[in-house]
Amino acid sequence: MLHSFTVRFLYLLACCMLLAQCYANELPKIQLATPYKTDMKNPISINEYFVSEKLDGIRGYWNGKNLFTRGGNLIHAPEWFTLGWPKIHLDGELWSNRGEFEKISSCVRKHQPAPKNKMSCWHKIRFMVFDLPKHAGTFSQRITQMNNLIASTSSHYWQTIKQEKINSIVLLHQRLANIVNIGGEGLMLHHQAAYYKVGRSHDLMKLKQHDDAEAIVIAHIKGKGKYKNKMGSLKVKMPSGLTFKIGSGFTDKQRERPPAIGSTVTYKYIGKTARGVPKFASFLRIRELTLIQ
Repeated sequence: MLHSFTVRFLYLLACCMLLAQCYANELPKIQLATPYKTDMKNPISINEYFVSEKLDGIRGYWNGKNLFTRGGNLIHAPEWFTLGWPKIHLDGELWSNRGEFEKISSCVRKHQPAPKNKMSCWHKIRFMVFDLPKHAGTFSQRITQMNNLIASTSSHYWQTIKQEKINSIVLLHQRLANIVNIGGEGLMLHHQAAYYKVGRSHDLMKLKQHDDAEAIVIAHIKGKGKYKNKMGSLKVKMPSGLTFKIGSGFTDKQRERPPAIGSTVTYKYIGKTARGVPKFASFLRIRELTLIQ
């Protein structure tokens, strides 16, 4: 009798753990940007858009209780980090400063107790909120609500990203140049009357000085010369099936421990060949986080 009860208990426990894992891996329903493209025949009315800096951090989704990556992985943020956060859905970026993506990624990937002191890497990170996925209003209305929320919270570990209006395309590109010159990645343009839309939205655009895309790692190419006994380049495959190599943009540490075969990487490039292969491709980052247990 006792043995039968134990078996049933362990079975139920296993089911609960499986359900919890499935919940953790459920993809957050988020909005994604499209690249900004200049269209001389149908130019955008720039005064209808809010402009903000595009932060080079880790995309985060707060469901009112837990933080998740865009891939649905649970982020093990310390309890003190999210203490006092609103019990609603928030979309944002885990960020500390320009040029610190690797530090942010390393901190977020860890699953270990994080004391509330200045020695904790989480102490330097902020959740920079840029939208409210479940709010039914326009983006202008969502900005107002975000500002009201931040004014009523006691936590300084989440903030809203500054949204501003720019009056001309010339000033927009000047703003982009200024951001890039101080180490920023680019700009985001969000139409003031847009509603939150899951998936790619033409009402949300990203503006950079270069293009970027994603590809799957299919091989490691051995290095030569100063990169002997290290990775020289990655052979990657695009969604179209085309393959090419990425040989620049890596740190020495990344060459010693390159992105795993099968992982998805983000790279930047300037134009494409007649065959559609990216030119001057340079590694940026591994797209999805693998959380350290």
